Amino acid sequence: MQKKITKAVFPVAGLGTRFLPATKASPKEMMSIVDKPLIQFAVEEAAAAGITDMIFVTGRNKRSIEDHFDKAYELEAELESHNKHELLALLRSIKPKNIECFYVRQAEALGLGHAVLCAERLVMDNPFAVILADDLLDGGVPIMHQMTQLYAEYGHSILGVEAIEPKQSRSYGVVAGKPFGERLLKLNAIVEKPQPKDAPSNLGVVGRYVLTPAIFKHLHELQPGAGGELQLTDAIAALLNVEPVLAYQFDGVRYDCGSKQGFLQATVEFALKHPQVRDEFRNYLQTVAKRLQPELKTVA
Repeated sequence: MQKKITKAVFPVAGLGTRFLPATKASPKEMMSIVDKPLIQFAVEEAAAAGITDMIFVTGRNKRSIEDHFDKAYELEAELESHNKHELLALLRSIKPKNIECFYVRQAEALGLGHAVLCAERLVMDNPFAVILADDLLDGGVPIMHQMTQLYAEYGHSILGVEAIEPKQSRSYGVVAGKPFGERLLKLNAIVEKPQPKDAPSNLGVVGRYVLTPAIFKHLHELQPGAGGELQLTDAIAALLNVEPVLAYQFDGVRYDCGSKQGFLQATVEFALKHPQVRDEFRNYLQTVAKRLQPELKTVA
């Protein structure tokens, strides 16, 4: 029987330069889709998979992430004194009682592989998840739950992947392999940010991983790779030479919230599902669509 995955690593030390000036003093992971920060979506996805230990690999100017998952005594007292019980319950639900948060500092931005390595002492000899909050994944069954179920069945490291356009390969780790099961491949290659002509397939890795603790040996041996950074992809390439690694085409939709376009798309889609704003927002979008019709006819 496989060990249950109870730990998730959240690399949150990045500078978020694509969203400047918004990220000058506030972490990109605290940017909100409607009324919920990206990092909370990520933690909720982990919790839905039965994960209880949330490990944040942080850097400078990330204190607001810690504050977000900490208890806010003054705010709770204020809400309670004004009988705002629904808001109080919402506030307390940010960090359920069965969840523990741990923080470790990545002193230098040396790459995703280095960020994951920073969590080794907290992960220890356990399988674990890695979740990048930039990638907001939406599925009927939370994507990390889909992946932990597969780990329970197979006991192998698993990477979340999706089909990408060939020209996008320079922004992804790209995998190749043989069919292993429904939506699954057994990998024989993974390459970080290849040129389109060198990409081994059209499947790019997104920000969801389930990894065995054997990955740490290969992280320790990493040399700088693409972009001069210590790439998690390179450690996975070494790992698959000694034990099986699977790729999983998850059942859901991904929004690349590390880009402005993806962030805006996620905002629209989640606003259309938000119980407090969806009806009014849908009406607004209809008025915008009518206003744009002349322009769209011109383009067509």
